[in-house]
Amino acid sequence: MNLLEATDIVKDYTGHRALDNVSIAVPQGKVYGLLGPNGAGKTTLIRIINHITAPDSGTVTFDGHKLVQDDVRHIGYLPEERGLYKKMKVGEQATFFARLKGLSSADAQRQLKEWFERLEISSWWDKKVEELSKGMAQKVQFVITVLHRPKLLIFDEPFSGFDPINAQVLKNEILRLRDEGATVIFSTHNMGSVEEICDNITLINKSKNILTGNVEEIRGRYGKDKYLLTYTGEHAALASALQGSCASIESRPDDKLGRHVAEIQLVDSEARRPAIAQANSAVDVYAFQPLLMSMNDIFIKAVEEANETVPPEYIKQ
Repeated sequence: MNLLEATDIVKDYTGHRALDNVSIAVPQGKVYGLLGPNGAGKTTLIRIINHITAPDSGTVTFDGHKLVQDDVRHIGYLPEERGLYKKMKVGEQATFFARLKGLSSADAQRQLKEWFERLEISSWWDKKVEELSKGMAQKVQFVITVLHRPKLLIFDEPFSGFDPINAQVLKNEILRLRDEGATVIFSTHNMGSVEEICDNITLINKSKNILTGNVEEIRGRYGKDKYLLTYTGEHAALASALQGSCASIESRPDDKLGRHVAEIQLVDSEARRPAIAQANSAVDVYAFQPLLMSMNDIFIKAVEEANETVPPEYIKQ
């Protein structure tokens, strides 16, 4: 069952089409990656979902009905640009926002203190926001976003400004919330975290949806009939043995034990078993496993297939 569906969304601004017939379907209880470079249209779609702006055409449904303003209370939104009152104390401000979301003062205090202990930020309770670093303030706003247990959580570049350790803490919390039943939209232009936390994704480039699906299915599709073979022996002997099964084969040294790794593109799926037997006859095989492309590489390939220029941030230096 999908908690949220956006169908054929079009949004125009003066001289610019921000979204061009974009559709997404977010399954309940999953982490959905809304991916693409800066300026692709991700934030515009998020603003439409949050009823901040309206589409020029297309429809959005939430929990089985057309999205209305009242649904926003069931959505927790952490924008890329954070907004906290700098002069207020952290605990006072967090309680204030929790009360705005319908929690009683007692429930707000209790749940906030549980979250502050979980994230090891209890000592910040009486600090003013202006005393916090950017990462510290983001942790506080993360807690404020999730505190009222909304049906849908939307995180726009949630790891911006975090060191790797604290980014991992937030990833773990997002996955825990998902496992407890929350549905999450995770918007980013950084592919590094996608494979760790996303169940499904949509890639948007230049206002258009260019790729949608389950992460593992997409990686399997783009890695179709590609394998990594770890072996000892001669590359020439391996290449000769695999002539009938492989469309291409490239080898490189793997470790100090004299092993090599070959990237193999089979001619088709039926060639897998013969290829294993042929390799075993020519070299000593240690491993034969599917070669799954990274989401960064998949994005580059998807954009190339759409005959568009690959955004610079996705090109490996």
